[in-house]
Amino acid sequence: MSDAAQEPDDRELVPLLEPADGVPPVVETRAALAAAAAALAAGEGPVAVDAERASGYRYGQRAYLIQLRRHGAGTVLIDPIACPDLDPLIDALEGPEWVLHAASQDIPCLAEVGLRPTLIFDTELAGRLLGYPRVGLGSIVAEVLGLALEKGHSAADWSARPLPEPWLRYAALDVEVLIDLRNALERELTAAGKLEWAQQEFAAVTAAPLPSARVDPWRRASGLHRVRRPRQLAIVRAMWETRDKMARSRDIAPGRILPDTAIVEAALASPPTVEALAEMPVFSGRATRRAAGQWFAAIEAARALPDSALPPAHVVAGGPPPPRSWPDRDPDAAARLSVLRAVIGELADKHHMPTENLLSPDTVRRIAWSPPEETSSDALRTALTDLGARPWQIELTVDAVVDALSRVAAGETAPTGDPGPED
Repeated sequence: MSDAAQEPDDRELVPLLEPADGVPPVVETRAALAAAAAALAAGEGPVAVDAERASGYRYGQRAYLIQLRRHGAGTVLIDPIACPDLDPLIDALEGPEWVLHAASQDIPCLAEVGLRPTLIFDTELAGRLLGYPRVGLGSIVAEVLGLALEKGHSAADWSARPLPEPWLRYAALDVEVLIDLRNALERELTAAGKLEWAQQEFAAVTAAPLPSARVDPWRRASGLHRVRRPRQLAIVRAMWETRDKMARSRDIAPGRILPDTAIVEAALASPPTVEALAEMPVFSGRATRRAAGQWFAAIEAARALPDSALPPAHVVAGGPPPPRSWPDRDPDAAARLSVLRAVIGELADKHHMPTENLLSPDTVRRIAWSPPEETSSDALRTALTDLGARPWQIELTVDAVVDALSRVAAGETAPTGDPGPED
């Protein structure tokens, strides 16, 4: 049983089809922005915030529409492309709590236009802590408020202009009931004794650094696991970098220029001529064929590299190796990981939340791979704190982790049926 409602919900949901105040006009001028910022500053209570991106269409993750709603101010839709100077809005939003759904997804694109919260309430994270099985905005609005929220344009090209009226209605509805949802979830968190836990989580999300550029981003290519040889990896890298340069200059999503599957297939086949490359089925698209010379040049450049310039097949990252290698490399660590996973899973069930919200899988792996020299509560508290665990997580888990590590040290193995280390 979770904290969230468990009885089958046979309520008839009320469709939420129109914003209460209608679809507001999009703020596209400095004067309109100043008026909207003044209205928001004069409003009361928290501010519901959302942003729409153009993932899959544009290079990067910038916000193309910002939706806000506050009691006393109504709903505001802002075009950050037409209004690149958001200083009035930044001033208006400094101080009040922001209500976001899955805040970690929106904070980076909002920060890109100068908007950073100092205090948040994340309705998706609250739903997780309360044990709701589905925490998408539409699902949790239905479960908590009994409303059927229109969902259908989240994957649209929000960089298009003008934005169609149905899209604007959808965008306005996304913040229409966010504050009501926040208030309902706060009541549930209080009743479950989890409000302090949630507030610690929200503070951690607010304070988290913005994502930094990845090292070797080409290694994220879908299907890369099929590519084993360093020379083939060099081809993937060269084609990925060529595509990224083209995508950046054209402000278009890289996958719309050339899919990852084409890069991986080309690396595996290593075609000897541009004609052979163009004959590959994955290069059958007209635009792809037109650029075949550029792709082949990247392949040729990778083939010409000396061995010393080839990328390694495996990257040594900071932290433990993949768990699948633990039974061979360190059987004791593998045993610790299996037992810790079982213990944390049981605790998560007890507190009605996903395991990863009680203690992150990375933290569990690091403790298992390199536990403190002294198996004591104080030593584990220090280790968990250093790994970024929040105080509520440490309080709930530290004794169980100490007990689990002690049992493994005494020779106990994982419970029967435990699958053992996995990646």
